[in-house]
Amino acid sequence: MSKTGFIRDKLDIKFLILYIMARAAAPLDFPTMTDLTLCDDGVDYFEFAEAVAELVNTGHLEVDGNGLYSITEKGRTNGSICESSLAYSVRTKADRQLLLLNAKLRRNAQVRAEVFPRPGGSLTARLSLDDSFETIMTLDLMVNDSEQAAQLVSCFRERAELLYNTILNVLLCEPEPEPDNDREN
Repeated sequence: MSKTGFIRDKLDIKFLILYIMARAAAPLDFPTMTDLTLCDDGVDYFEFAEAVAELVNTGHLEVDGNGLYSITEKGRTNGSICESSLAYSVRTKADRQLLLLNAKLRRNAQVRAEVFPRPGGSLTARLSLDDSFETIMTLDLMVNDSEQAAQLVSCFRERAELLYNTILNVLLCEPEPEPDNDREN
């Protein structure tokens, strides 16, 4: 059965993987790489999985202890030489998907949360928000247990910008004048 799509063989799949990995804002897990690479109907999952393993074995990609893949300098160099052989429509589809993914990856990198123990058995939830250059807010909150800490971390990850803006609005508001108690009616 003939393939549809512009990707014809494993070499094309390797070029596509290197193209994607060179443009990813952060290391990617295998399922995310799979979703991005299957943007063309000609990509076969099993050939894709083999191509990833071969790219790791040849030093074009590396995988860390958490199962996250990143491109090496060798992969970046060789990928840039070969990327023009990918069909324009395949590159365009990959770029569209990467645009959305990279926005999410950048935001996730800017919203940080960690939990650590305090003396006495309580915990501290440290919630930090970065912009493109540095940390713009760090908030340490004491919590009673790990369940409460997990809830704070989860909510912060979802609404970090809202919390930051709310804190700024409260702190930058004009103070209300104190009532004048010396006046008589």
